Amino acid sequence: MSAPPLTRQHRTRLMQLWRSAGWPCQDTLELDLLAAGLLERRPDAHGRDTLRVTDDGVAWLSAARTRRADTAHDRLAARVAQVLMQQGRVVWRELSLRAVADAAPPAAQTSPLWDEPVSAPARAVWRLARPDVFSVRLTTVQAYLHPLVHEIKVSRADLLSDLRHEAKRASYRWLCCECHYVFPAGIAEPQEIPEDFGVWLLHGDAADGRLELARPARHAACELPFPVWMALARATPERADEDEDPQAALGG
Repeated sequence: MSAPPLTRQHRTRLMQLWRSAGWPCQDTLELDLLAAGLLERRPDAHGRDTLRVTDDGVAWLSAARTRRADTAHDRLAARVAQVLMQQGRVVWRELSLRAVADAAPPAAQTSPLWDEPVSAPARAVWRLARPDVFSVRLTTVQAYLHPLVHEIKVSRADLLSDLRHEAKRASYRWLCCECHYVFPAGIAEPQEIPEDFGVWLLHGDAADGRLELARPARHAACELPFPVWMALARATPERADEDEDPQAALGG
């Protein structure tokens, strides 16, 4: 019996298991990955099953990342990450972070004493946010972290689709002090982007073109919640090119 076809969701889950301790979720994604031979079950010292990415799984992840690096989206994301690292920031890509997208309207309830309607407090609505580029300042003072989100768009259709999802934009704002859209010059005008968001324009090729800050983002104070810290601790930040001079951007 042949293994089921694998999708982007399978790749994301396999990458999460590669970065984590390998505790199973026992859902259909893991079933597919086990059937494909990209995962294997291993008992720990207490007899509980854990998951390990196999050699075939490592090769599949590597090949998938190589294919992704050839896209304009990922070349531009790598370029933005490079610029942010030159500015002294710690940068992550391909993060999955739980974020508050909105507050649900208060639920109507009835008072048990007067039989009159009262409103319960609004509750937070959570969603999984996947910022293209997430970064913080390299500092030991929490108040100076200044977390940023940069969303990469390489086509007008992709940008307009993103702008239609208010909950998605709200989750980005919840994660950072400033959020920016980055896209090639000509596919949209800065005034088409909501005023809260900054705009970076790419001039030239995605891999080495010039990035222009066309409009700064509106700043809002933000402290990283503990779940975000835990996600960052499990993820691997981007690394600068070993041949690159880290002080080159400082001038002579």
